[in-house]
Parts: sequence; C-alpha cells; structure tokens
Amino acid sequence: MARVAFARTDNSVLTQWWWSVDRWLFLGISILVAVGIMLVMAASPPVAERIGLDSFYFVKRHLVYVAGFFVVMVGVSQLSQQSLRRAALLLYLGALVLLILTPFFGNEIKGAKRWISLGGFSIQPSEFMKPALVVMTAWMLSEKKKNVDVPGNIFAIIFYSLAVGLLLLQPDMGMVFLMTAIFFAQFFLAGLPLFLIVIASATGIVGMVSAYFLFPHVQTRVDRFLTPSTEDRFSERYQITQSLEAFSSGGFWGMGPGEGIVKKHLPDAHADFIFSVAAEEYGAFLCLIIALLFGFFVIRSILKVMQEQNLFILLAVSGLALEIGIQAVINMASTLDLIPTKGMTLPFMSFGGSSILSIAISCGFILALTRRQVHGRV
Repeated sequence: MARVAFARTDNSVLTQWWWSVDRWLFLGISILVAVGIMLVMAASPPVAERIGLDSFYFVKRHLVYVAGFFVVMVGVSQLSQQSLRRAALLLYLGALVLLILTPFFGNEIKGAKRWISLGGFSIQPSEFMKPALVVMTAWMLSEKKKNVDVPGNIFAIIFYSLAVGLLLLQPDMGMVFLMTAIFFAQFFLAGLPLFLIVIASATGIVGMVSAYFLFPHVQTRVDRFLTPSTEDRFSERYQITQSLEAFSSGGFWGMGPGEGIVKKHLPDAHADFIFSVAAEEYGAFLCLIIALLFGFFVIRSILKVMQEQNLFILLAVSGLALEIGIQAVINMASTLDLIPTKGMTLPFMSFGGSSILSIAISCGFILALTRRQVHGRV
C-alpha cells in the first residue's frame, strides 16, 4: 500500500519525506499514539461526567490534539539542520518569555504555577522548553568541539540555568530533574571529564535535598511518599492508593475494556494516572507492551546515531529520545508508588495539548535528524 501510494519516481515533498524518514521509528510513534487514543477513550468519560461535561468531551479534544500531533511532527521532520536549529532557538526564546510571565499571570494548581492562559488556551511553557533546551545544548556543545575558541559549554550552561531557574520559581521539581538529567547526559556524551561528572552529581544531590527544605510543595509530596496515609480522601496519597488498587485489580490480563472502577474516582485518570487505567482494564500485559514500545522508541533513536560523525545530531537525537524515555519512566514509576508523584504526563498517551504538541516537536526533531539523505537534502 505504502509502496503504491509513495512511488519512488514521485518527486513530491511528502513522497521524498516518506522514503527518507525512518519508517520503523514512525511506526513505533504511531502505535504509541494509537494506544493513547484507546486509553483516553477508556479513562476520560467518567472524568468528564464528574465535572458536568459531555462524556466524550476529552476524547474529542484528544483526537484534535492527535491530528495536530501528526501535522506538527511531519512538518518539523522536514526541516534541514540549519532550519531546525533556528526553530529550536525561536522555541527556546518563546518558552523563556512564557516562563518569565507564568509566576505573575499563571494559574495556581496544587501549590504551583505552571500554566498560563493565552487566547483562551492553557499552555504549560515548560513542555516546550524541554525539546528546545535539548537542541540548544547539543548545538552549543557541538560548536565547542568544532572550534575551541567558541564558548559553547558556557552558553549551554547559561541556557540551562535560565530555564531551570525559572522552573524553580513555579516550582516544578519534576521538570527540573528531567532537564538536569538530560543536560548532564549530553555533557557526558560530549566528553565531559569524569571529575566534573562527580561534581555535577554531588551538586544535584545537594539541590534535591535543598528543595525538600525550601519548597513546602516538594516537602509535602516527599513526606506523603515516605509516610503513607489514606486519611485525606483528596490528598495526593489518595490517588496513589487508588492507582495501586488498579494494578492489583487488573492482574495480568485486566478486568476488560470499560470495566475499570478506579477511573471513576481518580481526578487525573485521563492525564497523570492513565497508566493505572491501562493496568486495571488491560492488565500487566498491556503495561509491559507500553514499556516495550517506549524502549523500542529510545533504543531505535539512539542506535540510528550511534555511528554518527556529526556531534550535533548525536547529542540532539540522544537527548530528545532520553527526554521522552525518562519522562515515561517517571510517570510509570509514580503510578506504581516507586517515587513521589511528579505531576508529569505519560508521553503520547496522557490527555493534554501542551504535552502532545511538545512530544510532536521532539519526535519531529528526531525524525528530521535521522532522515536519510535524498537528492542532496537532509
């Protein structure tokens, strides 16, 4: 079918894109998105009904976001390296401005200001900062390797510090942890000396300990994680208790589509806790499939650039793939009560426009940088 629809003799932009893009990676992404649609259809109706909306309100919006996902991903994946860097710079600057405005004009939710309203839409600027920072860091570090006189390392640290500093004001420690992990992973891949890695690790540990004492929001989550209690029905611990009940009830094969109970009680069943819905209705079997799909996505992306001579491509693709992979691990670990809750979505699957479009940009960047050369274009 694809061979007929996209003949090699066709010189259209879409056809040339199809024959140059990594189709296995594209297939993996598409399957993850399809599983996400299935889970949102299962998890969101009770949430919508609970707040007085049409049962399929979130499903309809999610389908619109998914359509936007593919449009954005395919569009971004056709960028050249030069255009991709420029796009990342513009995205970084735009996200930076919104992060500056968020503490003043953002909406406070659960003790943190992470969302800002623009034109009737709620946007989470940190979601768009993630892919932008990864590409900007890769750009600066690769320029340093090309020319020792270019202060690329310093510029990378400045870009990182600005983003993280603004995230600490919200506060959003989950996003700070994710960006920090990817940032130092890129430095390591670029040849950061071992003693600097030790210093960076020590700094990270001190930072996490300091966050516990500086931010009541963080302290509350850690305390609830260390001292489980279900006395407060509306506490974050209540959601974790319900999440664990979902995993217990689902067993290996699950209770069956639409048979889940926990989603009727979890406020974030369609968002942060959608993995719990998958566990209850489709069992550990689907959870393992999801984990394997994320593993395939990360491993396939990194293997594509393992032998890459272009340091920018190596750092950018590795960083973007790890960004999505680590975020998925954080979300799944949170629902299993292995780490404190982070308020972080499950990539490709959780409901949320900012999250889906951010992942679309990241995937578009990866596909653009892993495309085969066609007629002199990359």
